[in-house]
Amino acid sequence: MASINMLAPYCESSPLPSSMEASSKMSWTEIRQAVCRSHRVASSLLGRMPSTFTFRTVATPDGQCHRLYFLGIQTGHRDNTLLYVDIRDNGGDEPADIKPLLETFPRISVPYGQLSKEEQLLRERKRLRSFGIMSYDYHEASGRFVFPTSNRLFVCDEIVSDVVFSTEPLFSLELWTSCEGSKLDPKICPSNPDLVAYISANDIWVTHTVAGKDKRLTFADKGAKSLSDDPKNAGVPSFVVQEEFDRYTGYWWQPGSHKNETGMQPVYRILYEEVDESEVQILNIVSPQSDGTAVDEYRYPRAGTNNAKSTLRLLEFEIDNSGSVSNLYDVQLPEPLSSLFPWMEYLLRAGWTPDGKYAYAVISDRLQQKLQMVLLSPVCFCVPSDSINGDDSMTINYMSNLTNNMHIVYEDNTDVWLHVHDVLYFFPQTSSQEVDFIYASEKSGYLHLYHVVSSLENVRANNTSIGAASPVFHETQLTEGDWEVDGKEVWVDKERKLVYFVGYKDTPLETHLYVVRLDQSNSITRLTPLGCSHSISMDKSCSLFVSVYSNLKTAPSCCVFRLSYAEDQHVVASQIQTLLETPVQEYTPPELFSYQSSSGFTMYGMVYKPDDMVPQKKYPTVLFVYAGPQVQMVSNAYKGMRFLRLHTLASLGYVVVVLDSRGSCHRGIKFESYIRHRLGQTEVDDQVEGLQWLANTGGYIDMSRVAIHGWSYGGYISLMGLCQRPDVFKIAIAGAPVTSWQLYDTGYTERYMGLPCQNPDGYRAGSVLKHADRFPSEENRLLIVHGLIDENVHFYHTSALISALVKACKPYNLQVYPNERHGIRNPGANEHYEAMLLAYLQEHL
Repeated sequence: MASINMLAPYCESSPLPSSMEASSKMSWTEIRQAVCRSHRVASSLLGRMPSTFTFRTVATPDGQCHRLYFLGIQTGHRDNTLLYVDIRDNGGDEPADIKPLLETFPRISVPYGQLSKEEQLLRERKRLRSFGIMSYDYHEASGRFVFPTSNRLFVCDEIVSDVVFSTEPLFSLELWTSCEGSKLDPKICPSNPDLVAYISANDIWVTHTVAGKDKRLTFADKGAKSLSDDPKNAGVPSFVVQEEFDRYTGYWWQPGSHKNETGMQPVYRILYEEVDESEVQILNIVSPQSDGTAVDEYRYPRAGTNNAKSTLRLLEFEIDNSGSVSNLYDVQLPEPLSSLFPWMEYLLRAGWTPDGKYAYAVISDRLQQKLQMVLLSPVCFCVPSDSINGDDSMTINYMSNLTNNMHIVYEDNTDVWLHVHDVLYFFPQTSSQEVDFIYASEKSGYLHLYHVVSSLENVRANNTSIGAASPVFHETQLTEGDWEVDGKEVWVDKERKLVYFVGYKDTPLETHLYVVRLDQSNSITRLTPLGCSHSISMDKSCSLFVSVYSNLKTAPSCCVFRLSYAEDQHVVASQIQTLLETPVQEYTPPELFSYQSSSGFTMYGMVYKPDDMVPQKKYPTVLFVYAGPQVQMVSNAYKGMRFLRLHTLASLGYVVVVLDSRGSCHRGIKFESYIRHRLGQTEVDDQVEGLQWLANTGGYIDMSRVAIHGWSYGGYISLMGLCQRPDVFKIAIAGAPVTSWQLYDTGYTERYMGLPCQNPDGYRAGSVLKHADRFPSEENRLLIVHGLIDENVHFYHTSALISALVKACKPYNLQVYPNERHGIRNPGANEHYEAMLLAYLQEHL
């Protein structure tokens, strides 16, 4: 669900004086100028920060040379592109010489509204705001890049000549395909970079880049005009899996080199997910591309209704001498995982072990309290089940083959919920009887790392049914304590037996790089200096890493570090090159504060103060709120980009307060699970307690003039704040709010609230619709903002609330953006929204 909608795009406008008197009313033009000035600052900061790093190392007679590729925006440009820098050990503090990887080519980005529906929706799921090249796949051995942009695919090759990197920009070529429509999620075959797979129209295609031949590999999508007649897709996860479990791909190339049965011809395999949404409800939303007469259809499973069904299948094919696909087989398990494991509801993660010997699947139950990891040999996948034709002996053979080559290697259980993460590292398999890997679990109450060694016995070794089988494994906890490991990635130095990870060991407000020894659990060393939050990317040899780091007062910088090792295996990180140092902006940072709450927890917050504050004066205040799970608002990281609007409010004379209450993340299960089965019933109390503590301590908050404002879950809490505590909040501005949890999706809602039939009281108490009569009867105290084509929190939430308010005869204000989804993306609409927000506060607070 998480959506905060704070970062605004670039906006053209005349400059605005650096300070304004909040006591004098601004005209609409002046408000608009204030918004545009903030947008310009946000755009300059956003474009400078590199992301999506890839290291490449080349051995030369003089030693190793290293190049770092990344995405960023060149000075004077607006679109993301591929850039690179050559790493030097003596780079010093001077910013490195960043160069474009690609030869300049005509601007290929198109306005957001002209992107295909598929690309728009993927951008919504990933919360993307920039344009241009937003992702790429890279094949290190060949130096090949492939990337999607504006519904098309492009490829380029960096050839290393005479063991020296090229210094000339590369020419990118559009990848020829015979399919129409957008091409998304391209991936290069690990064993043959001439093969590129991608998704088009909900099916998997592959192109031979040299031969110029392509092939549609799956035929799940029938091309029907109505979703009801076309419920399947291949290689594309369902909405819930993308939105609530952060998995955006549904197919995976088999790594390694493999031969066919003759041992002469290479064979290529792609594990993929086929999704059947025939039992999922269809919602209709007015199409933004029509004159109001057409609708767009979306599959959307509301809490308590049927989810999409997921089936793992395997594509196997060869390439003949002409570059064409031959001997194509599309095979599946004799029984889908959901039949083998009747408790399974979600396919959370999938892929291959590094040697390609096994495919793996991480599955969970509907309430996300049970998780298992299953390994599947490719031989588990057989011909489609309809070819068995009722032959019992054939069915028995297929099932015997499956149970002898499928292994459950891990299980996790909880009575709260299991968070999905991306911590998984398989060690090279040295025994046919077992497999070992690094995984993360919250079984201690905090997310920590475990070294797992699991037996590869078949799933019916104990004469139990497959669905009831439990893995046999031993695990060693590598990290421990009342703090969390970050759930994104780990890096392992197998030779030195070291595991690198990002975590919150020293403070819940900062992320740092740490290292722990595999053979000495909890021997943890922090490698990045305190006082900043670090985002880390490391090379596969664990010798270099790049950190984008910042704190509340300092804009992000980016530096490359080298890891060195003493004789006692002590690890030291030394900065060797400054990739980018962002210039100081005209920006007054917020201040951190903490207090001991009545619940016994230490709570954290931050406050933006007006410029040139007058002692003893009390100021109108905006409580900017999210307050939901999976999000941390308060941290020691730069807020000038994401929360620039809050700075704008402070510069115009408002105090702005941000608090993380119980339910927010990175504080452990006990802290977060306080909201379990009672969303909307506790968050407002925590927020009000923190606000009143700051008012009593600071003395500059006018408690008679407090607004509560948030987006998505924050919009929901804004509504709950006004109806629960109208004595505290003078006005509420609720953006894209959930108004009833029975209207929101299965994966998110049921994780925190359980099924509606099992928790009817919780759903009723957490519904804003049931409390419409508690809203104030005074005018101009409630403003609701919503995009009409929001496919995440549908406009029906707002429509239902308006109906309840009308029935209760309660006043409200409504601002609708007809062509906006869950986040306001179009520059014109964003500018209007922010100006309207400031005008509403000025007029009514």
